[in-house]
Amino acid sequence: MGRPHNDEGRTMNDIYVEREIGGRTLRMETGTVAKLASGAIIIRYAESAVMCTAMRANPRPGLDFFPLQCDYRERLGAGGKFPGGFRKREGAPGEKEILTMRMIDRPIRPLFPDGFIDEVQIQCWVMSHDGQNDTDVLACTGASAALCLTDAPFEGPVATIRVGRIVTDDGEQFVINPTQAQMEYSDLDLVLSGHSDGVNMIEVGAAEISEADMLKAIEFGYEEGIKPILEMQVELMEKAGAAEKRLGNLSLPPQEVWDAVVEYAGEEMKTLRRIKGKQERNEKIGELRERMFEECFAMPTDGSYPDYKAAEERRSHAREAFRTLEKKTTRSLVVNEQIRADGRAIDEVRPLHIETSLFPRTHGTSLFQRGETQSIVTCVLGTGRDEQIVDGLMPEYAKKFYLHYNFPPFCVGEAGRIMGPGRREVGHGALAERSLMGILPDLETFPYTIRLISDITESNGSSSMASVCGGCMALMDAGVPIKGTCAGISVGRFSDDSGKIVRVTDIIGEEDFFGDMDFKVSGTREGITGIQLDLKARGLWFDEIEAIFEQALTARINIIEQMEACLAKPREDIAMHAPRLIQVIIDPDKIGKLIGPGGKTIRSIQERTGATIDVDNDGTVTIASTGGEAGMAAQAEVEALCAEIKVGTIYEGKVVSTKDFGAFVELVPGTDGMCHISELDNGFVKSVDDVVKVGDMIKVKVINVDDTGRIKLSRKALLKDEENNGADKSEETVEA
Repeated sequence: MGRPHNDEGRTMNDIYVEREIGGRTLRMETGTVAKLASGAIIIRYAESAVMCTAMRANPRPGLDFFPLQCDYRERLGAGGKFPGGFRKREGAPGEKEILTMRMIDRPIRPLFPDGFIDEVQIQCWVMSHDGQNDTDVLACTGASAALCLTDAPFEGPVATIRVGRIVTDDGEQFVINPTQAQMEYSDLDLVLSGHSDGVNMIEVGAAEISEADMLKAIEFGYEEGIKPILEMQVELMEKAGAAEKRLGNLSLPPQEVWDAVVEYAGEEMKTLRRIKGKQERNEKIGELRERMFEECFAMPTDGSYPDYKAAEERRSHAREAFRTLEKKTTRSLVVNEQIRADGRAIDEVRPLHIETSLFPRTHGTSLFQRGETQSIVTCVLGTGRDEQIVDGLMPEYAKKFYLHYNFPPFCVGEAGRIMGPGRREVGHGALAERSLMGILPDLETFPYTIRLISDITESNGSSSMASVCGGCMALMDAGVPIKGTCAGISVGRFSDDSGKIVRVTDIIGEEDFFGDMDFKVSGTREGITGIQLDLKARGLWFDEIEAIFEQALTARINIIEQMEACLAKPREDIAMHAPRLIQVIIDPDKIGKLIGPGGKTIRSIQERTGATIDVDNDGTVTIASTGGEAGMAAQAEVEALCAEIKVGTIYEGKVVSTKDFGAFVELVPGTDGMCHISELDNGFVKSVDDVVKVGDMIKVKVINVDDTGRIKLSRKALLKDEENNGADKSEETVEA
């Protein structure tokens, strides 16, 4: 008998708050575990639980940025599971863990003051998982609660929830933190973070949901989920007596350094930021910076070591001040004069160049270029054997669609380390994958496993959205019958000290770096399929999100029209070198017969035909071949093998053994029938070997199938038919 989860008998003297959220109890507790951490909580939801800790430490010497580390690990023991493979200890983080780390980081990082460089480390460990209530959003909220208990100058709290939309008897309903079972019926996967000043992080995967419905989902999630969880964190801080916030030493340029930088470079920066070409603009600004260093912040050639270190520190401050000057100048030009770095109008999309069918042997390819951002996307079609098995704390499942994103150093004109995919690659690939998932055909229509590879060959902003557009074109080029053309666009935001706001369409890399926001929206004409919001400003309210949706929709339709001018719809047939799939439904009871002892039968069919055959437990047989003839040959053999043996059917079978009383004939692989000696020929037969021998191919007719499945055959019946002017044309002849 299992142990019920309750608080009876607990010796932990913890401080806790709890409230019902989404029909289940959400509980945050502190004061018992990890008491040496700066802040620590356990957050529970139903029977899932995550331990979240936050540490603040002194800054590392020489650091000039905020070194926030967010770590999330799914301990398989939390779900009563062992790690697979030979190693029975968790190792490097998986894709789900990396995506959750990014999810924790993005709403938290902007809520620290400028110049804060103390070490802050967040660790989230899944301690219990019930298989239904996912722990990623729990970790995000728990990280915020742990931070709130520290003395770090975190301007939270932040709450994170998931919103789904399912069909009920009362119609479509939004659900807070839907269970895994509910998500099977949801056309929306919205992860939302927010604080007292609005929404500050959004991630969406959806099946063409309208802008109006998406806005309703965001409002619902904030009001019904975010607000009460924020109240819980404030209550926990009060009960636990959270430490007083301590700002520490901020790494900001001294006023005299800032004044010197502005005096030397301020006016020239306004001119240089108007240069339209990225490379020329960066070169000129780099030359200005170096001149400023030499003339205003020169390093001493002689003198004491302390003098040298002081000059080095002063130059470091000047470098930061120069960066800030470039940021302020860029923002001022956009907000006050509506002048963008590359000279475009505020709502103008960069010029597009689109091609398909780039390479002869691929199943589908595209080149999508928007300004100085370029993606080459390859589509590969495969069978069930190519599915990606995902095994973690949630129930194991097979992915039939996945997108891999690659970002080499040369795409930004650099020579950097060449290594495997990092967090950026995983995150951008997941966004593009979610965006395209909503337009894929159902498995009954198109049972292929699909892989997209997006290679970023040039990058100056929104490479993930280029992957969406290029991925859609590659799918169409491969002949995948998608539901609609999907495109992605990014909307940026600039503001000044007066509160004036200007939003720009299709941001470049510098606008992402110097601006307040990167709001990526992907979708079709019919609705949204993906969203990712990265926000440096405090928060967004619903009226501004609605305006962003409208701005993104206008740009999205513009891009879709240009994509369809290149390729209006999916190609009528898949590529020449892609596998051809044929699906056959057999009686599940016949699966063992098809496979044969040790896989002998199915291997034999594959070897003879050259096709590959996969069998599902429900009786679905998928036959794959590069040529149509091989697939049809395999199909014929499978259907014959699994067909019900009916009286009257004629088979051409092989004699596999002879006895004194008759011959055994293989009708289909694994199924024999017996032709009695009296049924071998018209006249008297003294010996079976006088008529047939082992290895002979003979035609026989099924004359009886008894209750035990034994099959009786007759060769004589066919001979009589031939004497009577041929065989009955209505009878079916099956070859073994």
